[in-house]
Amino acid sequence: MEPREADIVLKVIKERRSIRKYKPDPVPDELILKCLEAARWAPTGEDAQPWRFIVVKDPETRKKIGEIARRGSGRRFSVELYTGKMIERLGAHAWPEEKRKRVFEKLASGKVSAFLAEAPVNIVVCADKNTWDPREDCSAAIQNMLLMAKALGLGTCWVIAPCTDVRDEMRMKELLNIPEEYKIVSVVALGYPDEAPKPRPRKELEEVVFYERFGQKKGETS
Repeated sequence: MEPREADIVLKVIKERRSIRKYKPDPVPDELILKCLEAARWAPTGEDAQPWRFIVVKDPETRKKIGEIARRGSGRRFSVELYTGKMIERLGAHAWPEEKRKRVFEKLASGKVSAFLAEAPVNIVVCADKNTWDPREDCSAAIQNMLLMAKALGLGTCWVIAPCTDVRDEMRMKELLNIPEEYKIVSVVALGYPDEAPKPRPRKELEEVVFYERFGQKKGETS
């Protein structure tokens, strides 16, 4: 790969954002297929290729998926709120009190995931459970999909809310006629972005990279 091409790839990676507000414009099938083509070229243990992708455009089906996601996130974050874990997790943010309340309400109500109903396309990612590393393989495929979407001018968001609880996964399987031998890994929202989130800060490489042993900086010896 030429240096210029490598720079373009890194730029796409750095500029990708999780998008939760979408324009109503339909996404052309050829762009959806390019995203899925990128997904299917992900690395996969034993060449198992356990992924199966369900492209959902129907508004009524997306509405039902959004409601399942809302309930799933609502249960999860309500527990975190009432046990104090949410305050512990978000306490480091120096937010004004009013913003803190809005964030807590959005999480505990499940609104944080209900936007799936509004995204023009939902791509439901399933994994064949009878393979070596189904979740890891599908996660690699999803990341490929997100990056290709960004390169095509589309927005995405990787959402696990409709499938982390077995009850919600059962509802999703019934809704989409998914066989028992498949596990739902996530739902990817896809569409043209109607927001431009600011980048979140990343830790410096020096904080997260060690050499030879955990905690050992470059040039240090044990």
